[in-house]
Parts: sequence; structure tokens; C-alpha cells
Amino acid sequence: MASVFKNLSFSSSIIPCIVPIFFSCFFIVSHSEYLSLTTSLPSSTNKISNVSDGGEWVLLHKSIGVSAMHMQLLKNDKVIIFDWTDMGPSNLSLPDGAACRHYLFHNRTINDCTAHSLIYDLATDTSRPLFVASETWCSSGALDANGALVQTGGYGDNGIRRIRTFSPCDDDSCQWVELPTNLFDRRWYASNQILPDGRVIVVGGRKAFTYEFYPKKNDESYDKLFYFRFLAETNDQGEENNLYPFLHLLPDGNLFIFANNRSILFDHSNNRIVKELPGMPVAVKRNYPSTGSSVLLPLKMNGVLSGSGLPEVEILICGGALPGAFNLSKNKIHVGASNSCGRIKLSDPHPKWVMEEMPMPRVMSDMLLLPTGDVIIINGASNGTAGWDAAENPVFNPVLYRTYESNPDRRFVVLNPSSIPRMYHSAAILVPDGKILVGGSNPHNEYNFRRAFPTDLSLQAFHPPYLGPLFAPLRPSILSVETRDDTVSYGQEFSVTFVLSVYRADPRISVALVTPSFTTHSFAMNQRMVVLDVALLEHLSTTAYKITAYGPPKNTVAPPGYYLLFLVHAGTPSHGVWVRVQ
Repeated sequence: MASVFKNLSFSSSIIPCIVPIFFSCFFIVSHSEYLSLTTSLPSSTNKISNVSDGGEWVLLHKSIGVSAMHMQLLKNDKVIIFDWTDMGPSNLSLPDGAACRHYLFHNRTINDCTAHSLIYDLATDTSRPLFVASETWCSSGALDANGALVQTGGYGDNGIRRIRTFSPCDDDSCQWVELPTNLFDRRWYASNQILPDGRVIVVGGRKAFTYEFYPKKNDESYDKLFYFRFLAETNDQGEENNLYPFLHLLPDGNLFIFANNRSILFDHSNNRIVKELPGMPVAVKRNYPSTGSSVLLPLKMNGVLSGSGLPEVEILICGGALPGAFNLSKNKIHVGASNSCGRIKLSDPHPKWVMEEMPMPRVMSDMLLLPTGDVIIINGASNGTAGWDAAENPVFNPVLYRTYESNPDRRFVVLNPSSIPRMYHSAAILVPDGKILVGGSNPHNEYNFRRAFPTDLSLQAFHPPYLGPLFAPLRPSILSVETRDDTVSYGQEFSVTFVLSVYRADPRISVALVTPSFTTHSFAMNQRMVVLDVALLEHLSTTAYKITAYGPPKNTVAPPGYYLLFLVHAGTPSHGVWVRVQ
């Protein structure tokens, strides 16, 4: 078949039949079938196998004025974007009358009346500058159960212990709020994870081998600083390689924590390590500044409510750098990044890493869950590490990791390239229509537009292959979500009414909940997908349907908060709609 289709483009879902001349016919294929066809084709692109011409890049704005170091989608379809505040003026002015900041920069006092944060409206493609009073450089964040961003740490005396919040609003009244309460420890390059009870755990940071909780609950057992020996043990002298540790909340309530090249299961309620997991068999450093990325693969309920126990749990970690790479980069020696990925099933009695290889080496890439359950690997470089001017050879092609593909040789699919390097301090997030919002890249200690990899202020959208226009007949369109008290309750039924022009009974329609992640430094904090059990699918009319599903079984599987609900039909997701889970 590869020879037949060699010169055809498969960017659409319509594949021509091979019939006698003067006749033609077409049949509709699903997204997964499309990928199966494209991955069988020979490739001439950089000698990489499994190349698809899928996906499309769209430049939304040549400049938004701020480099997107941190990004967070909010429940009102607006995205908060920010970088740092003490590194010189940005290219976005604050409105007249707004407060200015005064600080020392390169031994001179700066009177900075520019914005270092903005709120971007996905619906109107417009933005509004925001004032940030403290230094947010390399900080962390999570959404609380009410949908407000809890933002922690940063740099210097003005930021490293600060707690900020941002509550979404539908007008232009909302602003950053600096809380009077400080963190116990200095949190620069720390990681956050929302917990089942709605609190946030803040772990690590430069020279901070500790963790703590927010908000405080007037309980001496929680309102204190906890020493975390694991972080001290994983700290490489002179390189660290354990910053922005990977945190994932597991369905049993414990945390998976990965730092450097080691990982543990951790009981945060009792401050104890439950299990030390095997090390990856490849000698690669995975955390900042060697900066790989990590994702908790979709949690599929598969009858959990009917008594089959907890769902299977798998972690995927990809990319990183060799030992010593960061120090070599200081001398402009940018060694090749790793192309290795490790996948581990934590629900096995004796978990072991299974290694795979990406089509190209990668450091500083973002890994995001798509509504289909696949993972997109995007941004980054093929040489060097994170840090100032510490990398080269940007990787322009996103890669699709097909989570459910049984053949490891067919799991990775290389997608269409961007033309914009996204190096250190770039970020990406999933947005409700299934696109990936991409911005940032500032590998210098100020805004610099003359270097080999200049500060980038642009904002792009990447359209994954499932958004191709000819997949539209397979795409569900949600009309309403029927819940009790506008809430998806744990273990309770709820229904979704939708329309669909072409229905395929196999594969069935799935219902997925996806959390909006806080993304910075190649780690999408709090990222999570829960694929729910379906009770009933009803055919209401020619194109209208109702699907009834069960809410997540408990708060350890899906912490309370706002989620995007997607219907996925034949590998094609609907536009996501917001639901509250509690």
C-alpha cells in the first residue's frame, strides 16, 4: 500500500479508492486509521521514520509583548501568561496610571512601567496587560478547587517566598493579588501539585530540600516545613538536575516524585517514602537543567465503580541530557540531548521501566495530553540543556506519542514543523478547542533580539491532525451537560447531549475529563486525564445523541476543581466544555 500512496497527501480524512479510470469513490477513515496509513509511508524528512504531514501551525500574534515563560488556562477560556519582573522592561506597556516598579538592573536603577504579565482571551484573540508586584521568575503554580490560580515562589527577596493568586473574571476587573502570608522556604524552580483535599503541595526549589502545603489549615502537623531527604540525595553538586521535580498524584492518594534519574512513591500525609522505584536503565538526567518532561498517562476507569479497584497507572518521561552537559554548555559545548523515553506501570506489583526511543533527541520539550489520550511532544532543542545560551539546534517538529498503540515501533509520529525556535523559557498548553497554544523562548538574561536565538514574543497555535477540516463529520458537538447542581459528582451519573453527522459504532464514544495545566520549564504541572465509564448511549434523532457516564470514583482519582470535558469519537475530539468536579 505504501507504494500506491507514495505521492499522495494524507492531511485529510478522505482516502481515494483505487478504481478503473473515469470513476472515483471515497471512504471516511478515523484519525487513528489515518495515522496508521501515514506511518507506513517512506520518509525523506531528515531520515526520520514515521513522518506524517499532519498538523498545522498558525501564527496568532507576531508579538504579545511578553515572553511566555509561564502559561495557565483558566475556566473562562482565558490564558494568563507571564515571565519575570526584574530583568528589564518588556515590550508591553501598562495602562496609564498603573503602578511602576523600581529595581536594580545591571547596576542601574530601572523605572519599569511595562507589563510582565497579560491575560489572553481565546474567544476574541485579544489581551490585557496585568501588573505583577513581585518577582515571578521560574516560579510554580496550580489551580485551586474554585478555579483560581495559586502561584508560588520566584526569585530574590521580592519573590522567592511569595504567594500570589489570580481569580478569573469575565470583565476587566481581575488582577494579581499578593498574599500577606509567605512560604516557609525559598521556592525557585519548585513544583506544585493539587491534592485530593484541595490543598496544594509545593516541593523543592534551588537549595530547598523541603516541601510544604498551601493553604495553611491551623494544624501544626501541616503548617510547617517538611525536610525531604530525597531531594538532597538527588542533587548533583554543580549541576543540581533535580529542580522542577516531576510530581503526579496517583489514584491511591500517594505522589509519584521523580528527580534527576530516580523516582519514589511518597505518602505526603505521613511524610514517608512508600517505595523506591527502579532507576531508568539509561544514564540520563531528566530534571532541570537537563530538562526532560513527564506526563501521567490517561487514567481509564474500565469498571472501577463496579468493583475492579483502582485504574492502571502509567508514567511517561522523555528527553533530558547526559551527565555533565550543563557544565559543558557553559563553555559553549552543547552535547547531544537524549532521545530516550521511559514508561513505567506503577499499578504492577513490581514496576519496571520500559525504554523507547523518540525519532530525534530532545531537551526542554513540553509533553501534553491530548483529548484522544495521545501525548504531543513539542518545543525544545536537540543539543545542550536549559539555561542562558545553553542549547542549540532547535527541534521544529512536534511528535505525537500514540499512547494506546501496542507496537512500540509505531508509537511515535513526526508532525509538521514550525518555523519558530522554542528554546529555554518557552511553554505550551492545551486549550478547549483541542489546539495547542505555544509561546515564549528567551534564553538570555534580558530581552535580547540580536542573539542567535532571540527573545521571542510571538504566540502560535498548533492544530493537531484531528482538527483537519475533513475530520469534521466525525467530530461531536456538545449541546448540553446535564448534572446535579451544575457539578459532576464523584461516582454519580451525568449526561451529555451532542450532535454528530457521521456515527461510527466502533470505536465507541469516550468521555474524558482533562485538567488545565500550569506549564513552565517543560513541565505541565497538575496535568491529568480521566476517561470515564459510560453507562448508556441513546440515539435521540438523526444526528442527536445522549451519552450517560459516571463521574470519577473519588477525589484521589480526580481532585476537586474545574475540568475540560471532551467527547472523543473515532479519534476525533469535540470542543471541550467546562465542568466542575467535586
